[in-house]
Amino acid sequence: MLTHRRRALWAVSALVAFGGVAFSSLAQDKQPVKAAKPAKKSYTIGVIPKSTENPIFNPARVGAEAAAKDLGAKYGVQIKIEWSGPVSENPQKQAEIIERMTATGADGIAVTASDAKLLKTAIDAAVTKGTVVVTFDSDVPDSKRLAYYGTDDYAAGQRTAAELVKTMGDKGTVAILAGNQNAPNLQTRVKGTRDELKKHAGIKVLDTVYHEENPQAAVLKIEQVQAANPQITGWAFVGGWPLNTDKALDKIKDKAKVVSIDAMPAMLGYVKRGEVEVLLGQQVYGWGYESTKILIENLINGTAPKDPIIKAELEPVTKSNVDEYAKKWEMWAPAKK
Repeated sequence: MLTHRRRALWAVSALVAFGGVAFSSLAQDKQPVKAAKPAKKSYTIGVIPKSTENPIFNPARVGAEAAAKDLGAKYGVQIKIEWSGPVSENPQKQAEIIERMTATGADGIAVTASDAKLLKTAIDAAVTKGTVVVTFDSDVPDSKRLAYYGTDDYAAGQRTAAELVKTMGDKGTVAILAGNQNAPNLQTRVKGTRDELKKHAGIKVLDTVYHEENPQAAVLKIEQVQAANPQITGWAFVGGWPLNTDKALDKIKDKAKVVSIDAMPAMLGYVKRGEVEVLLGQQVYGWGYESTKILIENLINGTAPKDPIIKAELEPVTKSNVDEYAKKWEMWAPAKK
């Protein structure tokens, strides 16, 4: 296997179109290294979501498979995507999947971490055995992973808070909704949200509310907290869990403004009805496409991103652009197997 050479070959500057939809992509510098002859005729890339039941990861699978097709044609090789993850969030199962993929000869692995501390050992062991690993969506920064592609979580938290404060007229009481308390990306988003809210004298932060990451648990939690604290006039969702089900905001929509990270198909109706002010869409397709691209370019050319942290911009979704944004999901929907 080729070694990981830290060379200045990549910049986050190009926009690549997928079916007429642009997304952030990695571009090489003005003097790219000539592509090496692939050392193998086929490559296997494992892609591990936090959970297979969470639809936010479906576009990552589509993106990975699209990248495999594009890069396979570019280099004249076969690239297989092995999609595998726990049904519901379980970092121990993620670690076991990394170990299994490594043992069965995966050339590269892309994983979003439910628990950075727990997955570090599995990632480091995989890299030591020759499997290249990248992270997406939720990083394991202290591991031997090659790179991370995904949201700047601290900035995302700040953006969520700023959008919410604006809709609240810079005054009121805010509660923050988070999910898995051990997920490093969510911890960072909460910090960014809190730090931004502290800048506004007219805003009081009530609490951060954690819950099991499924829509029903999230809805129950926000209803309980709102009922116990009727002074809440704003909710900052650092993930859109409750919005993946119908009528999630029925008991708070006339009481509090809502801004949420994520812009899944089921969530768009809340924007159209005015129940959610702003959704901040993540580059969910790029999670798969760009992660696969980083891995394959490293495996074939020995290249690595100039900066191992590749930040994917959030896309705000409001009433003015919600219909246009919905068209992306028509292409991001996973192919039926």
